Amino acid sequence: MSNPVGTRKLVLKVDSTDFSDAVKVATVASRKADGGFGSFAEARAGGPREYYLKLTMKQDTDAASLHDYVWAHFGEEIDVEVWPQGGTVAAASTPKYTGTVVIAEPDGDLLGGEANESTSARFTTEVEWVFLAKPTKVTS
Repeated sequence: MSNPVGTRKLVLKVDSTDFSDAVKVATVASRKADGGFGSFAEARAGGPREYYLKLTMKQDTDAASLHDYVWAHFGEEIDVEVWPQGGTVAAASTPKYTGTVVIAEPDGDLLGGEANESTSARFTTEVEWVFLAKPTKVTS
């Protein structure tokens, strides 16, 4: 049975707090990792991989916001959950992907941005947080 992922249901939890309302992009991605030791097993599998969580979040100075949480926790290891199908109970139809990331400062804008005449426009910040290990898919 097919279970394609839609673009409206994703839930993001950071340290068990739902911050879905603070993000417009949430992506679990991977890339080739720096060589390092590079065992024969890693070489056979195509080389070491690095997994990361890429977010675009709104800037919000409220003490309960994700932006403020990030500001206060740079360099810390934090547990995250990504629920691509939404939901509150992990199941085959609503899996969650969990892992621990290191909260890193963004390489770009942290505060502020370009002017916009829209009253609903908001400044955003893009971050990439590296997972300590490949995220785990949880279905129960």
